[in-house]
Parts: sequence; structure tokens; C-alpha cells
Amino acid sequence: MTSVPPSGVNLRGAVDLSSLVNRPAPGAASAPRVAGDPGATGAGAAGAVVPVPSLVLEGTDANFGELLELSMSVPVIVGLWAAWSEPSTTLTPVLAKLATEFGGRFVLTTVDVDANPQLAQAFAAQSVPTVAAVLSGQPVQLFSGAIPEAEIRDVVARLLDLAAQNGVTGVAESTDSATDSAAAEPVEPELPPLHQAAYDAIERADYPAAIAAYKSALASDPRDTMAVAGLAQVSLLHRLQGQTIEQIRSRAAAAPDDVDAQLLVADLDLSGGHIADAFDRLLRLFPTLDAAGKNLVRARLLELFEVVGVEDPRVAPARARLAGLLY
Repeated sequence: MTSVPPSGVNLRGAVDLSSLVNRPAPGAASAPRVAGDPGATGAGAAGAVVPVPSLVLEGTDANFGELLELSMSVPVIVGLWAAWSEPSTTLTPVLAKLATEFGGRFVLTTVDVDANPQLAQAFAAQSVPTVAAVLSGQPVQLFSGAIPEAEIRDVVARLLDLAAQNGVTGVAESTDSATDSAAAEPVEPELPPLHQAAYDAIERADYPAAIAAYKSALASDPRDTMAVAGLAQVSLLHRLQGQTIEQIRSRAAAAPDDVDAQLLVADLDLSGGHIADAFDRLLRLFPTLDAAGKNLVRARLLELFEVVGVEDPRVAPARARLAGLLY
């Protein structure tokens, strides 16, 4: 994930959004302007209230210039998504909920990349979901891929610190609270039957049943990437089920050459958010093993890459290290 720039860094965009400002849009629905100032928002007094129709707005190639103007007063977080991407459809409700919870200290703009190719290109969206922000008309790259809500909250907090340093301290006030309440409610996408069966099994902690459902989905369609990721995730849960942290770590410490023990503690590290540690543990272990052990570790690393998400920036370096060890 590309971090929000640290304090003291001037806002400099990695992409050029200037062509989107004041774009003529005959017949297109325009983004809302700030009430009381139909021309431009402009940076206002600290904490100034900025009326908007909703805390969650739709950004398009045609109307984004007006949202850039809004960013002069209130930080605008841009969520680039696509209907075919399950991670992006599940991330958007989380961002919408945070827009409400943060009390309008930022406005969320959702952008369908398939319908708005110019915005997708402007924000250099190589994959979806991609999340960026705009402050004072300048873009700030935030992260790509679906990350845990706790990490998103941290990114938002750092973004708001950066906004304050640059005088973007307005607070958006929605004129349609009902719309925002609905937007903040998580919307679960409709799942294929076998995926739904897997989710239902996970809810009741029946991991073998979930594994069986995902395997059936892959038997029907080996290219089902959602099933590949789901199988990796539920397999990790199944391996950790019924074991304590103390048991796992004690066994690994007592038997540093025990491949199974090291694989399990790597599972534990990753499940606790220590992703780099999990990868490094197995990559350091790999050269010490015989062929059978190397096959086990390689397979587990590939599974863990799926659990984290292959677009996570920590995966590519680990995959490169693994390739170097193999060849």
C-alpha cells in the first residue's frame, strides 16, 4: 500500500487531474455544488460546514471537475470499483460507513471504472479496488486492494492530518441523511450457490463443509478466482481451529526444523496481521529443506498469497524471493 505522505510533505499528485476541471458535459448530470457558492468551493474557515447532497457521491468523467472544487474545502476520498470485482463491491460499503462515522470530515466519491475510463486512467487504476484522495484539487494515492477496516481507519486518520496541514478542514453536512444511512449499510453482493454454501458453513464454523463447497466450485470452474481465494482463507482457519497461540508458538520454538510447526506458526502470524513475518519465516526455512519439505512450503506460500490477496504490495516481493529460491 502506498502510504499517505508524512507530515510536512507538499501535496504533489502522481497523476494529472487538471483536464477534468470544468469539463463541458452537455446533458450530463452534474455533481453537487456547495450550497451558497454556485461557482466554486474554495478553502474556507477551519471547520466550516459545507452542505452537500450526500456524504457518498457518484463520480463520473463528466462531473468530476466539480468534485475537485469540493476538495478545496473538504477531503474527497475516491473509491474506484467495478461490478465484477467482489473485493471492490464489499469495500465500498465500508468506506461509506466511515464517511458517516467520521462526521463528514471527508466525502466519499465512488467511480465505476468501466463506465468512466478517463477517471480510471487519471488515477492510474491498474486494478480494482483502488482508493485515492483529492485535497485542494491534488491527488493523493492511498491503497489498492481490499484491506482490513482497521487499516482503512488508520489511512483516513493520516489523510485528515495531511488535510489539516494543508488547510482543508471543512466538514461536509449531508442534506439527505436518509440516503447516507442507506449508503452506510453494508450491501452484500449476491453470491453463486456454492459460494453462499461456503459462507454459510464459515458462519457456523464448519470449515470442512466450506472447504468442500469451494472445491466443488473449482471443480465446476477452475478459473474461479473467488473460490481459489476463499479456499485458501478457510483452509487457514481450519488449520488454526482448536489450537491456542501458546501451543503453536511453543511447538515452533521447540522444533525449529519441524516443517509442520513452522507452517502453522506462519499461519498464526498471517492471521494476526504479521504478514511480512509469515512470509519471511517460510522463505528463510525453504533453503534448509529437502525436496518434499520445499514442496510443502512452496504450496503453503502460494496459499498465503491468496489469503492476503495477490494485489497486496507485500506479495510481489515475497513471490520474487520464492522464485529466486526455486530457480
